[in-house]
Amino acid sequence: MIDTIKELKSEILSDCYLNSITNFECYEKELESFLKEDALENQKQGISKTYLFFYENNLVGYVTLLTDTLRLEGELREFFKSKDILYKTLPAIKIGRLAVDDKFQRQGIGKNILEYALILTKMISQEYVGCRFLIVDAKRNQDHSKDSVHFYKRFGFRTLKERSKGTLPMYLDIYLK
Repeated sequence: MIDTIKELKSEILSDCYLNSITNFECYEKELESFLKEDALENQKQGISKTYLFFYENNLVGYVTLLTDTLRLEGELREFFKSKDILYKTLPAIKIGRLAVDDKFQRQGIGKNILEYALILTKMISQEYVGCRFLIVDAKRNQDHSKDSVHFYKRFGFRTLKERSKGTLPMYLDIYLK
């Protein structure tokens, strides 16, 4: 079990890591193919930034982050209205992808990668640009142990809009954490 983010080494994806990503395997094939086929090109085009995580020189996971906004609707809009925040959208950092290699599942790596994304989001918000939320479109899976919705809920993410199929939009207000 990996207890802290300090046990993982993070690196920004670059050409020098292309050999490392070829061995990455994930039960969510879309997450695997994104890393191998699209992540670097998206990064070069300024669309997203992918962080690789290594444990003892093994690529164990990654997270891709990008900017986005969260549309305030319903109760969430009323909450912010009560705080005199009258905007229709607020700035967010979005987890575009988060995956752990199948060989390293259930070792606390996903938790540590998510904590890294949260720390980075808070740092950006406090020191560089306004940002209120960390958001994600959580992938659903019929296998409860592989359903990322439950993973994100354990960390305080709330459902933005209920959907029965596909992804579930979720948010974490970093000012309430």
